[in-house]
Amino acid sequence: MSRRLSRRIGLDRRFGLLLAALAATCAALLAPRIERPRSARDLLLVVDITGSMNVRDYTVDGRPTSRLEVAKRALRDLLAALPCSSRVGLAVFTERRSFLLFEPAEVCGNFAPLDAELAALDWRMAWEGDSYIARGAQSGWELAQAVRADLVFLTDGHEAPPAPAAGLPPFERSGPPVHGLLVGVGGPEPAPIPKFDEDGRETGFYAEADVPQENRSGPPPADAESRPGYNPRNAPWGAEAASGTEHLSALREEHLRALAAQLGLGYARLESPDNLAGAVLAATEPRPVRALVETYPLPAALALLALVLAHLMPLGRRAARRSHPSSPPVTSQGNARP
Repeated sequence: MSRRLSRRIGLDRRFGLLLAALAATCAALLAPRIERPRSARDLLLVVDITGSMNVRDYTVDGRPTSRLEVAKRALRDLLAALPCSSRVGLAVFTERRSFLLFEPAEVCGNFAPLDAELAALDWRMAWEGDSYIARGAQSGWELAQAVRADLVFLTDGHEAPPAPAAGLPPFERSGPPVHGLLVGVGGPEPAPIPKFDEDGRETGFYAEADVPQENRSGPPPADAESRPGYNPRNAPWGAEAASGTEHLSALREEHLRALAAQLGLGYARLESPDNLAGAVLAATEPRPVRALVETYPLPAALALLALVLAHLMPLGRRAARRSHPSSPPVTSQGNARP
């Protein structure tokens, strides 16, 4: 009698769990979407694609990796970290201006094409070899203002030709303010810049004679009078050819910090691909939105839990057999049935 009762109780419990799983599944299928307040971001991502971004001074998965590839990885992680209803646009910088590829679009509904565009960024898209970083960042600021987005500008700060002795070019901020971040990409130690032929094949590295070592436009530097062959009219920069390390590239943090201050932006160094999202969210302005949130995950999880418990619950007869194992019957003393 006790075994039959135990089995009945086990069946009733299992049936109750299955019934609960069915009810929770129906609730998940009919669960409504509710509106909740959320903070979104509107961003314009500008990526430096000039030659110095090919320098391989990062290590990812044990392999030397270029600055451009690390920047792309960081931006793809940023896309995944942004909340839905955020909008993201993309631009590239080369020569002296930032070129808009597409205006900001909602990130969740357009995640696949946004991710594909970031993956497709390449140094071969550059239309000139010059790299006037300050002018490009100023151009990016104006683009971000035009599309009503915050600016995230990724660059190593390597000006080519070098910045003039006068420093940053003038820039006057007017109209609505632009928030955002200037992101320094690259290592602190000078590294060789890869050189490519017209077919895009790497042929070595730039040498000192391959690039301008000094910008001789505008007024001469303060030490010009001490240079050999100086003449205020005929040789204001001296009579000898400039020498230096402009054929090597390192992150120009002082230059980028000064540029960020001029543009009213924050500054952060990209140490690894996974440390960008937090810095961007801290430096940009949240936009309050009311977003639709799905409520089906909770009843779906309860349905799964009920099914698992029903599957693990033993029946009463199985439990009784495990607690009272049967033994072979004995017919008489010393004569057991085989």
